Amino acid sequence: MKKRRSLASSLTTVVLSIIAVGYLYPLFLVLINSFKTFSEITSNVLALPTRLVFENFTNAFRIMNYPQYFLNTLIATVVGVCGVVLVSSLAGYRLSRTKTRYSFVIFMVLIAPMMIPFHSFMISLVKVAKELHLIGSPLGLGVLYWGLGASLALFMYHGAVKSVPQELDDCAMIDGASPLRAFFQIIFPLLQPVTVSVVVINTMWMWNDFLLPLLVLSGSKKSLTLQLAAYNFFGLYKVDWNYAMAGVLLTILPAIIFYLSLQRYIIKGMVAGAVKT
Repeated sequence: MKKRRSLASSLTTVVLSIIAVGYLYPLFLVLINSFKTFSEITSNVLALPTRLVFENFTNAFRIMNYPQYFLNTLIATVVGVCGVVLVSSLAGYRLSRTKTRYSFVIFMVLIAPMMIPFHSFMISLVKVAKELHLIGSPLGLGVLYWGLGASLALFMYHGAVKSVPQELDDCAMIDGASPLRAFFQIIFPLLQPVTVSVVVINTMWMWNDFLLPLLVLSGSKKSLTLQLAAYNFFGLYKVDWNYAMAGVLLTILPAIIFYLSLQRYIIKGMVAGAVKT
């Protein structure tokens, strides 16, 4: 029995290692090709660079107008993440503490959009955003992210709040605290693992998103995000592969650093948000 378990464990490790290599291989290709010349990339994309061409990064940094578009991406991401956390935590807390049939129906309706593909309503979303004057600005893009990211975050917060004893709410009420004050001073700090998971998941998605910024910001060159700026290297008749690879690496590097710094909180937060749902 022990030999079978050891064999199964070894086989699982091998399979997971193969899957990990498969996921990391495209990133490896981006990394090695970002240090090559254009001729090296076109001659053999799989080969290692003969010499490191750091000029690709300096030129991509300049052509992309990196500081400006980095700021645009940061504004959209911060506004979107903060809005998702605020709205979803409050809604999850209220719906979790309200034990009625209608609260359950409202909860199911609010998390149902997780099952609806974005492509099925993106045209309607752009039309609504235009009516609300959210087109053409990173701030408006961040506001649009609130509705797109709220469903999953609400689901996580709703389950996590159920693990917090309701007696804490009652004690706060006895001390004269309002429901809103009780939430922010007592309940919300206890939801830190879930909050970190929500922040990481939504930051990775919003920072790397391409389609919605393309629909909302493509008409304004000053408001582009890093993803749209990197896309400019891919022309109709020519692709500057050396600059494109360097630009892609510069674009995803902040998100990778952010993820690696907070990855240990993700599993804990996901588990906390999955109990008692």
